[in-house]
Amino acid sequence: MLLTLDVGNSQIFCGVHDGEELKATFRRTSSIRASSDEFGTFFRSTLRENGVDPTEIRMAGICSVAPDAVHSLQNCFRKYFGLEPFLLQPGVKTGLKIRYRNPLDVGPDKVANAIGALSRFPGRNLVIIDFGTATTLCAVGREREYLGGIIMPGITMSMNGLEAQTARLPAVEIVRPPAVLGRTIAESIQSGLYYGTLAAVRSLSASIAKEHFAGDAPLVVGTGGIGRLFEAEDLFDAFVPELPLIGLRRAIELSQLETKRAGDAR
Repeated sequence: MLLTLDVGNSQIFCGVHDGEELKATFRRTSSIRASSDEFGTFFRSTLRENGVDPTEIRMAGICSVAPDAVHSLQNCFRKYFGLEPFLLQPGVKTGLKIRYRNPLDVGPDKVANAIGALSRFPGRNLVIIDFGTATTLCAVGREREYLGGIIMPGITMSMNGLEAQTARLPAVEIVRPPAVLGRTIAESIQSGLYYGTLAAVRSLSASIAKEHFAGDAPLVVGTGGIGRLFEAEDLFDAFVPELPLIGLRRAIELSQLETKRAGDAR
């Protein structure tokens, strides 16, 4: 079995794969630093709670935008699972053509999302919207081209900024408010956060489609934990919360295939 880890700025999203089947998913906060021993104990106990014997884990993959966590995670897998984890990083062969001016600037989470979406929806032009600590939009061409992206503050980050930088505005629960116009301070903030994010993402998605995919409407794919908040808004053609885990699994397969080809060529 394969254990995949999408390490974000707020959470670690984990998946257990048995071949192409995703058997279980679970999350852990990444905002609190942990040692390799703390990670090891957490993974082994959580796997058992999900009905998975830790000794059945034969491979692990890490996709991380939080560099501080990588060293501890690598040591965790070496010590508690007896394996060297795969790290999705620049230089790994994925078959993705990155059109950034500096391809090294593209985060591994964006690469994993792109690979996952191309794997799930082959032959389609794609706009991928990821609702995480930051809200991001990426354009991916059907010929496996990563065309570029947009990064904006996530909805939780926006709320925290309002609370920190104003004297009277409180933190609120992030929910869909009953109406666009709020009739309390809390409802007004919720409306700004929810409908402001919705309007921005919808407009940006349409602009990407017009600018890069004119005449060939892209498939809009949503992912990220907070993305579920917008599922009823007809914003996505598909919502795939496990998209980065699918992409990481596929990246491992592609890397192993490339290694095999290189070995056969010798």
